[in-house]
Amino acid sequence: MTAPRNTPSNAPPAPFSGYQKFVVGILAFLQFAVILDFMLMSPMGALIMPALSINPKQFGLVVSAYAFSAGISGLLTAGFADRFDRKKILLFFYAGFIVGTVWCGLAQSFEALLFARIVTGLFGGVIGSIVLAIATDLFPPQMRGRVMGFIQTAFAASQVLGIPFGLYLSNRWNWHTPFMAMAAMGLIGGIVVIWRMKPVADHLGLPQEHSPWMHLWHTVTAPRYLLAFVSTALLTTGGFMLMPFSSAYVVHNLGIELARLPIVYLITGLCTILCGPLIGRAADTFGKAPVFTVGTAVSIVMVLVFTHLGPTSLPMLILVNALLFVGIFSRMIPYQAFLSTIPSVTQRGSFSSINSSVQQISGGLASVLAGHIVTFGADGKLQHIDVVGYTIVGTSLLTLCLIWYQQPRRAAIAAVAQ
Repeated sequence: MTAPRNTPSNAPPAPFSGYQKFVVGILAFLQFAVILDFMLMSPMGALIMPALSINPKQFGLVVSAYAFSAGISGLLTAGFADRFDRKKILLFFYAGFIVGTVWCGLAQSFEALLFARIVTGLFGGVIGSIVLAIATDLFPPQMRGRVMGFIQTAFAASQVLGIPFGLYLSNRWNWHTPFMAMAAMGLIGGIVVIWRMKPVADHLGLPQEHSPWMHLWHTVTAPRYLLAFVSTALLTTGGFMLMPFSSAYVVHNLGIELARLPIVYLITGLCTILCGPLIGRAADTFGKAPVFTVGTAVSIVMVLVFTHLGPTSLPMLILVNALLFVGIFSRMIPYQAFLSTIPSVTQRGSFSSINSSVQQISGGLASVLAGHIVTFGADGKLQHIDVVGYTIVGTSLLTLCLIWYQQPRRAAIAAVAQ
């Protein structure tokens, strides 16, 4: 059955059923857990680097290690991603992710933390792609903007609930504690998935390619997918270049006390939580590309402002940071909804896995690059953050061009996607 075209409509959006609300909620929670695992590394960078006596290059390697291992894992599992009940494959990787998170909490050296991040990435890096495949299977295109809006608010929730709490635990005890708390929380989420989520296996009733490797090859080489993978790589570069060093930049360059960082993340997260569902509804109403364009414009302006700040008051930093993340969300949400219209039913799992791998590997490369660009000056401040900002502007403009280039093909894409 052919899916409805993913076009703007003035018709009132269809309401979610009770089970659909549960699915959106649990998928958002899983996304929250995975994103928080990565997000914690950024604000705690100011604690981890001195605690383990590591420099920005080494910390960039720790961040990128997760991304590289997640990228490799996604590629290795892509050929098999559409051959199993998506619930079962989700639980397998989620269990490994929890084990890896505990390992991070037990790390006592740079080498141990690096290895723990590799293990966590091998499992956690695939979860996001499975979540998106499940959302695409269970929701029609005209509802996916709202679905992605709610799921992506997990990013903001990780700031509102996770990061301030993580920083509090770190300041109260040490930086190991948040990882252990997150593993315990994640275990509860896994139990809920086992108990309440129904199997997601309708795709198994459709014809499958005999060889998983040929399935992978046909997904990788499909022309309509290649542009999407390139767009994802460019879109990811910005976040992975700036975020790992944002807390150190705020503390050392902008003069904000470490103890006040939770306030910044709390208010920023609240703003994005409120805006996320609204952005998703706007994407369903006005179209994904127009909303993405507005988000790109806001992001570019705020990235340039943020990376050129000097000593700043706390209220001004909160305003700049909130607007920056609203701009980022105004790109992420419509982009994920746009991507969901591209793959066919029998290639959703493999497409999502490969796209996740592209995201993680390009993000890892961006972190390594940023680690070589950003240095500590003699005064203890981070230098060359402005260069990172200019790079983000360039990749943002390229991504915008690619999204609009793909627009004339949307009707054809919708015809092959369900």
